[in-house]
Amino acid sequence: MSDTSPSATPEQPDFDAMTRDIAEVPAVEVIVTVAVNLMSAAAVKLGLSEEGDKYKDLDEARKLVHALAGLLDASATEISSFHAAPLRDGLKSLQLAFREASLVPDEPGQGPGEKYTGPVFG
Repeated sequence: MSDTSPSATPEQPDFDAMTRDIAEVPAVEVIVTVAVNLMSAAAVKLGLSEEGDKYKDLDEARKLVHALAGLLDASATEISSFHAAPLRDGLKSLQLAFREASLVPDEPGQGPGEKYTGPVFG
């Protein structure tokens, strides 16, 4: 029996290499990457992508925006304002886009993520 693991194949990714790679990434970078992924997914679900309304789903968008707001609120003291400021701006833009896209807008303070950010106004 050999100590070396077999090389990765499309059916079996090399999890050891993936673990080593993620171990080298600073926490701030992981947090920012997750936030950007949430922002991108929310934008698509709000119908803001090139495909427009094809993938629009406000229920899904609400969940993503709320999760993004929670992540940014929880990590506010862990990431610098250099990273946090543009993410907060993006979150506010998504919250405003959600309000605009809703046929019946939420009451101020009740929109997605407003539990963490407070009411969002244009």
